[in-house]
Amino acid sequence: MPTTLDRRSFLRYSTATATASLIAARAAETGAEQSKLNWNDVRDWGVEGKGWAESETEKYFDRLPARAQGVVRKPVWNLSRHSAGMLARFRTDASEIWVDYEVTSASLAMPHMPATGVSGVDLYAEDDEGRWSWLAVSRPTQSKTNAQLISGIAPGTRGYTLYLPLYNGTESLRVGVPQGSEFLPIQPRDEKPIVFYGTSITHGACASRPGMPHPAILGRRLNRPTINLGFSGNGRMEPEVGALLAELDPAVYVIDCLPNMIGREVAERTVPLVNQLRAAHPDTPILLVEDRTYANTPFLPLRRQRHQESRAAFRAAYDSLLQAGHTQLGYIDGETLLGSDRDDTTDGSHPSDLGFFRQAEAIEPELRRLLAG
Repeated sequence: MPTTLDRRSFLRYSTATATASLIAARAAETGAEQSKLNWNDVRDWGVEGKGWAESETEKYFDRLPARAQGVVRKPVWNLSRHSAGMLARFRTDASEIWVDYEVTSASLAMPHMPATGVSGVDLYAEDDEGRWSWLAVSRPTQSKTNAQLISGIAPGTRGYTLYLPLYNGTESLRVGVPQGSEFLPIQPRDEKPIVFYGTSITHGACASRPGMPHPAILGRRLNRPTINLGFSGNGRMEPEVGALLAELDPAVYVIDCLPNMIGREVAERTVPLVNQLRAAHPDTPILLVEDRTYANTPFLPLRRQRHQESRAAFRAAYDSLLQAGHTQLGYIDGETLLGSDRDDTTDGSHPSDLGFFRQAEAIEPELRRLLAG
């Protein structure tokens, strides 16, 4: 008769064997499913949200051109390798959609931001009224993900938008649909985009999904391409970045850098940045956005003082630009960006999904005014 130790060893062996058999069975099942798929590389038709052509970037999914390395500060360059704001569009009648993609960093999540936002891909579908509605998001557990995003989709051909990871680089991305399904790539739109330049908030912290930062929300609402040039902790109105912004030809520039700046820097850099952009694009609207209010500001006098100083400098710069004859300028009061309940951030600074929704609500009317102007 087996001893107690023998029984335990036997149970461990049996459990391990059963687990291995289950994993092998699932792998075989997944392999069989994938053998029935057609895969489509998004690089074959292009992603929106890139400001520079494939020939100008070191990697396909980089946000700045290769020549920016050594010109912008190293943190800006490193953050520009993230694929924040990029998206791929396609039409299909498939009943299920798969993704096969790889991110550049094994750090898939942050303490205050889940892997679905940092490293996930986020799928939206177009409904019968032409509205974009969320459908599915990937849940990465390693740098390479090959998974079914969604199945059981209602019959019919419709448009889809796939948003790329916010705080990770993208190495490759393919979309899979069952063989026999229709798949029509949609080329990036050639309309002038809205260009957002800012901080970690613009970058996407701390959205739960890549489709939830306010640049993405506003892109859907306004039916416009957007370019996300948010650099976490490093949106500082630097002339080197300004020169790159001036190379683009947007419908509107949105400047949202105050969370990374103090009053003295705001006073020194706001007017030169606007003049730098105006020299290249005399008629392009520019929207200046104050810093959001820290959620715990009422209890922290130093934070309240920081807001007052940076906003006073920003408002003074805006007024001086108007007096100098600048037109097509917009301005957003920072106090309007988040709610008075203070319940819309993850850590007092970075918006939650609710906070991003509220930021989009605050910015949308002024963007519409400038676009119409």
